[in-house]
Amino acid sequence: MISIGVDLAGSTRRPTGLCSLNDKLVAKYSTVYEDSEIIKFIEDVKPNVVAIDAPLSLPKGRKSINDRTGPHLRKCDEELLKLKIKFFPITLGPMRKLTERGIRLANELKAIGFKVIEVYPGAAQDILSISRKSNLNSLRKGLSKLKIKGEIEKANEHELDAITAALVGLMFLESKAVALGDPEEGLLYIPRTS
Repeated sequence: MISIGVDLAGSTRRPTGLCSLNDKLVAKYSTVYEDSEIIKFIEDVKPNVVAIDAPLSLPKGRKSINDRTGPHLRKCDEELLKLKIKFFPITLGPMRKLTERGIRLANELKAIGFKVIEVYPGAAQDILSISRKSNLNSLRKGLSKLKIKGEIEKANEHELDAITAALVGLMFLESKAVALGDPEEGLLYIPRTS
């Protein structure tokens, strides 16, 4: 089994982290910029799932990302709040571009036959009791304690979040992840706690 994690940037001018992670927990990661580079990486690996760190849906009742009157939170966002996990709402400035890019990329990948899920590395890191990327050395140590292999000491912040996203993708494949949200609106997967 292979999972690919994508730490998607809102703009092609900013780096996107990619990671393929197999069921032996060997991570192979890279940094790219363009959607075509992301798609090529995924097509070359042919994973069982692609786990994208970006909102992949809009709140029910919202006409567009720029609609100022529609709801700001999806059901999965509300559930993150109940878990006391910090995140940026999809309607916040830079998150709008990320959401648009995430939805577009997910649709392209689904159209060519890939299983795509939404993940949030920050939530996974909190649940797995490892550091977020604000402390890169601690995050590397935390991923090592989770038995991730593959020169993670050289990974940058985007690649580390992509590794975490790929790990949640692997958990999804192993039925060790749980879905938050409403299936009709969009689901967000996090590690199962029990």
